[in-house]
Amino acid sequence: MQNILIADDDAAIRQVLRDFLSDEGYDVQDVDSGASVLETMANGDSAPKLILMDVRMPDKSGMDVLQELRKTNEGQLPVIIMTAFGGSGVAIEAMRLGAYDYITKPFDLDEVLLTVKRYFERLRLNDQVLELSALLDRNDPNDPLIGNSLAMQEVYKTIGRVAHSDATVLITGETGTGKELIASILHRTSSYARGQLIKVNCAALPETLLESELFGHEKGSFTGAMNQRKGRFEMANKGTIFLDEVGEMTLSTQKKLLRVLQEREFERVGGSVTVKIDTRVIAATNKILAQEIEANRFREDLYYRLNVISIYLPPLRDRKDDIPLLVEHFVEKHRYKAGAPVARVSQSAMDKLMGYEWPGNVRELENLIQRATVLAQGQVITEDHIHFHGTDSRRLIDIGDRVRRGISLDDLLGEIEKTALEEALVATDDDRKEAASLLGMSLQELNKRIRAANLETVPAK
Repeated sequence: MQNILIADDDAAIRQVLRDFLSDEGYDVQDVDSGASVLETMANGDSAPKLILMDVRMPDKSGMDVLQELRKTNEGQLPVIIMTAFGGSGVAIEAMRLGAYDYITKPFDLDEVLLTVKRYFERLRLNDQVLELSALLDRNDPNDPLIGNSLAMQEVYKTIGRVAHSDATVLITGETGTGKELIASILHRTSSYARGQLIKVNCAALPETLLESELFGHEKGSFTGAMNQRKGRFEMANKGTIFLDEVGEMTLSTQKKLLRVLQEREFERVGGSVTVKIDTRVIAATNKILAQEIEANRFREDLYYRLNVISIYLPPLRDRKDDIPLLVEHFVEKHRYKAGAPVARVSQSAMDKLMGYEWPGNVRELENLIQRATVLAQGQVITEDHIHFHGTDSRRLIDIGDRVRRGISLDDLLGEIEKTALEEALVATDDDRKEAASLLGMSLQELNKRIRAANLETVPAK
């Protein structure tokens, strides 16, 4: 229940506000002193959710009450100050002490109502963030949307605010930060959740196929079009369409997409019948679209149509404090085998993970932990089990530099062979027979080389 406490020593003002807000559906009570406010707020769960409080009251002023409340509450206080000195130092001080807002006397009742509604809407959005977290836990325990960093908290808040909106959302961020996951969450927490979530990777399809994939085609519209086919937009009617890597679209396709966003209608390729849709659009890109616009590779008008709500996913290197939480999640998710205990991560391994820049972001971290769990046999993951693709690749590619620095041919070949053995075992989930086939050798030869490379911790299958 949205319950409000009115605190003012003027009985007439209390009655006007009590009657007005009660008529608007709020549960209202009133008191005439600051001491009564503090007493009422001490009632635990039955305490009011919002206080409309005058600055000047007997025994304890509104400022005194704010200071008392601040001792037991962090952040913003559920208080709207009423003052006859709008814009004065009193109002400014009240905001500094944590009041949510202030209104000036004599006040307009519509202004009071607007301020009250704005406050409860803020409460609703905060609750929505909490509900979203619970929803993620219920729907998919494998969701790697994890982190307590300030950057991720902002992401959670934005998702909570827009989840039930129909607005178009543009998700930006580097490859591997989780843009597709965010799209899935937005869909299943929206009013379109009963419909399908249709995903389109715009970078994976050539222009000639992308238009047909998006909008469908009529029978005979081009060679090979044997039947009429619905496009992804039509399939996503009453649901959500996720346009991944939207920055890869050609200008011609962008123009057609712009019309769909504006009119919510289109014609299939080769057709003349207009198809109307009710579809929520979520787009994502790892490109900086402002730069693409400057280079005349992306339409500015389409950008503004897509960027109604923007969600930026920070790279993992900018939220390294979240790495231990993510590691904990991934070792739980990627157990060595069904029913096996969760692998442990040594401090040296964690230090190595924390010191890496993660160009592949969360996706790279998950793949690395999965590989390390296999190599560690589900036991303790040490720094020797942590191999970064980027550094390993540079080590193998820059052979000339390593030779110039004095590495022997035998040592260099040994490093390359060890890396190849590890990757083959990971790729085949420790199936040595299959790994031997991948490397073009017999099982006996593979086992011999594994022992020579000190990889015997990996069990034979």
